[in-house]
Amino acid sequence: MATFEGMPAFSVADVPSMADRTVVVTGANSGIGRVTARVLAERGARVLLAVRDLEKGRAAAATMTGDVEVRELDLADLSSIRTFAQQLTEPIDLLVNNAGLSLPPMSRTADGFELQFGTNHLGHFALTNLLLPQIRERVVTVASLAHLIGSIDFADLNWERKPYRDYPAYGQSKLANLLFASELQRRLERTGSSVISTAAHPGISATNLMRPEGQSLGLRASQALIGLFTQSAEHGALPTLYAATADVPGDSYAGPRHLMGLRGAPKLVRRTARARDADAARRLWEASEELTGVAFPLKTPLSA
Repeated sequence: MATFEGMPAFSVADVPSMADRTVVVTGANSGIGRVTARVLAERGARVLLAVRDLEKGRAAAATMTGDVEVRELDLADLSSIRTFAQQLTEPIDLLVNNAGLSLPPMSRTADGFELQFGTNHLGHFALTNLLLPQIRERVVTVASLAHLIGSIDFADLNWERKPYRDYPAYGQSKLANLLFASELQRRLERTGSSVISTAAHPGISATNLMRPEGQSLGLRASQALIGLFTQSAEHGALPTLYAATADVPGDSYAGPRHLMGLRGAPKLVRRTARARDADAARRLWEASEELTGVAFPLKTPLSA
């Protein structure tokens, strides 16, 4: 995959006009999602901040200029996702699957899924497929360098039998993000859709995912060390904005270009062999349809 090393570094100034476009950004009340929503609104988009906490969402919206609107969405609750999708009847040009959480104690979503897998992957899987008939241009899914340690345990996706481990659970959820983005692109291509699916990761950014509250002393110490390499949410949002607005192909993956992907201006980057496994992506998609009860809504020309 081309990395465009010779091209000038992408910055906020390179985000084009988004006038006459409607954008949905999940988790837009803080961190990378908030920066992404703000920049796209400044460029003229109508931006819907899809957030779990309406009060925090309204506080974030109050700091933005342009056409912004706050909508309630809890990705850890399939009923909330369905309600959100049912109430959103207008065309959507861009969906940014940004929201996520990392390293919580063992807990489950309203539907019984392990919280990280259920929120980071299954919630966005259901949301994307429910909204897909209305999407006109692009779906961006925010992954993580944590996919490097991820593996998909098809025998126990929701940690119901094995002892829970927060880092492997997070890695599985972020690997699932990349497999989802790739399989979505394959399915879109088979239907002849002009919509593309891309992915991005922020490197190591100082966002709410880095908060150490309630975590062990060892984890807080390791995060403090990682903090020496972090970049701001402003810089961490650049790969998402690049994947969302630059002239990139479907199934592309954007991330920072320096320090082995930890920080820097965005470029197209490689992913692990596990993240390129088309068979695993298909199996994960089928398992996700079964778990959520939500299926790919578009038809191939032969089955139309």
